[in-house]
Amino acid sequence: MQKSTTPGDSHLNWDDLRYFLEVARTQRASGAAKRLGVDYTTVARRVRALEDALGTLLFDKSRSGGFILTAEGQRLLAYVDAMETTVQSATEHIANTGHALSGHVRVGSTEGFGCFFLAPQLARFQDAHRQISIDLLPVPHFVSLSKREADIAVTLERPEHGQTVYTKLCDYRLRLYATRDYLDQHERLSRVEDLATHRFASYIDDLAFSYELLYLERAVPGAVSRWRSTSVIAQYHAALQGRSLAILPCFMAAQDSRLVPVLADDIVVTRAFYLSCREDLRKLKRITAVWDFLRTVAEINRPLLMGEAREMLWSETARP
Repeated sequence: MQKSTTPGDSHLNWDDLRYFLEVARTQRASGAAKRLGVDYTTVARRVRALEDALGTLLFDKSRSGGFILTAEGQRLLAYVDAMETTVQSATEHIANTGHALSGHVRVGSTEGFGCFFLAPQLARFQDAHRQISIDLLPVPHFVSLSKREADIAVTLERPEHGQTVYTKLCDYRLRLYATRDYLDQHERLSRVEDLATHRFASYIDDLAFSYELLYLERAVPGAVSRWRSTSVIAQYHAALQGRSLAILPCFMAAQDSRLVPVLADDIVVTRAFYLSCREDLRKLKRITAVWDFLRTVAEINRPLLMGEAREMLWSETARP
């Protein structure tokens, strides 16, 4: 269908709406171009065509802020976003009739949990669902469900009320860890006060994406950290060098025989993960399959997550 040359005419090129949607989510024409597999000029041209067809400005553009939706753009986004979900639902219902589940699911997660727990589990998930493709985003920051950066998110904090559904996925524990060499080279640690002269690897306080990550000072008052990072995986590797202690998730450190818990009964931090999804996507079959799988593997791996076991378990539902 060709776009209308009359401003405000309802005859639109529906493909232009897809370009509009990606620019609205990424706030960058270059970012939208990467996601769509086209060049920057194509995205800019299609957005201008849509604005001409509607006879209104959809974005305020600036070098620093990128493409920011105008009030008209915000109104259009709500409609186009709903259209996309409806098309996805219809396509899934028709395509999967009498066939195996198929489609694409993007899962956003905290970095450590994504790399050390979700990555191996979701790799096995595809044994049973070979037609579902998975994107895993293990990142040290929040992902936005509203911008469709992910379909499902695993977060440290309970999602705010809005157009999302969520559930508590699991509790997990963190403990203080060190290498055996580190402990052999220092006097025996028998109480928390003995840690006063030791060094720690930890987060950079003002760059931590969640308050839930700032547990070192509360767990070890007066702790001195001279090696800091925004990445828990970097802290894990720093601890493996045998030059510092680090508070690490048990699901990471307990699986590594090179690391030993220190004052395990005295220094225990408990946190929770939450599983969330946009309400309009939750009923899609492929989303439900991944959602239910994550809840299952979190439940059967409760001992590992809580620091009561050292090995990961696998779900029977991951088998074809």
